[in-house]
Amino acid sequence: MTTARIALAQTRSFPEPERNLETARRFAQQAAGAKADLLVFPEMFMALPKGEMNLGEVSEPLDGPFATALKGIAREFGLGVLSGLWESGEDKNRAYNTLGLFSVSGELLSSYRKVHLFNALSVREEDKMLYGNAPPPVVPFAGLNLGLAICYDLRFPELFRHLASKGADLVVLPSAWYAGTLKEDHWLTLLRARAIENTLYVAGANLVGSRFCGRSAVFDPFGVWVASAGENETLVIADVNTERVAEVREKLPSLNHARPELF
Repeated sequence: MTTARIALAQTRSFPEPERNLETARRFAQQAAGAKADLLVFPEMFMALPKGEMNLGEVSEPLDGPFATALKGIAREFGLGVLSGLWESGEDKNRAYNTLGLFSVSGELLSSYRKVHLFNALSVREEDKMLYGNAPPPVVPFAGLNLGLAICYDLRFPELFRHLASKGADLVVLPSAWYAGTLKEDHWLTLLRARAIENTLYVAGANLVGSRFCGRSAVFDPFGVWVASAGENETLVIADVNTERVAEVREKLPSLNHARPELF
């Protein structure tokens, strides 16, 4: 059985990638001091869209300058790093909303392009972003099976069931979850529900600032609140234990009782 320590960087993002790299270094130093295995930055961390900002112009390939700088930070501080990136694609005016997972040696371990774009509540992500068309991965990392998802994916339980079926112990959800009426309630309720119904850990790392609600949190496979934050910048530390996953799944083997052939 394995215990891994994750650090969620609940932080602001700025339109300028260079400013966000300064933030990344600051949080990496804190996470390394806390002996974290994985440091998670939110969705849109590379550059926060502003006004009519063209994401195609700020985007880059997964070996571009921003990702390369994160790889260097991972190597320097001996941390895995997971971060939101704007990945260049076939449309010069839009970008993929992508996660990049980097190893402690600075290698790109995996990536995931967001498949559910948020076209709701007066926001239209598809005007600026390209749809991903592949399911999120489950990646071996620090003795865990790590599943990836992004923000609005949280409202689609089938994605989390897919990750559970692939053996995920933990799903990490970098997010830019907006503030607003009932939005914070939805965020915390759905994080907990996805953990309970799939008997795995769920960790949501959210942006803060005038537009976003913060409240980054980690729930265990029984829905127990492991760690959380308020509305300000902070580093959330949580230990994830595969023995706890096994214990809960022995008590409550609901994944074994599912009948997908009927639905």
